Amino acid sequence: MKTCIQTDKAPAAVGPYSQAVTISSPGATAYVSGQIPLDPQTGEMVTGGIEAQTRQVLENLKAVVQACGSDLDLVLKVNIYLTDMNHFAVVNAIYGEYFTDHPPARACVEVTALPKGADVEMEAVAFCPGKDV
Repeated sequence: MKTCIQTDKAPAAVGPYSQAVTISSPGATAYVSGQIPLDPQTGEMVTGGIEAQTRQVLENLKAVVQACGSDLDLVLKVNIYLTDMNHFAVVNAIYGEYFTDHPPARACVEVTALPKGADVEMEAVAFCPGKDV
């Protein structure tokens, strides 16, 4: 079972994420590599700015998590990398559409550059309840 941890002894989450997440159940953990906004059909970067890039990254992340035998509601931790922190509000809003109830723990940092000139990349840790430990 996934449990979101909230304590008033640390700063409250300032977006759609939890301070920490625990999991207790037989199963496996998937460490999902960073996903950038490549269209899986063409292998090309999507066009349409940070909004389109963020949606594609989250769709790619979702597909890999599902291939692991999990789903977004069992993602425990996400790391977000942005090339421009001015994109944070847009990315955060779209991220919140994908992680609505019991969002995972999260970090978001600005980086100098990402592969293929992407503006956003996300990696995740997910619980896979149907997998052997």
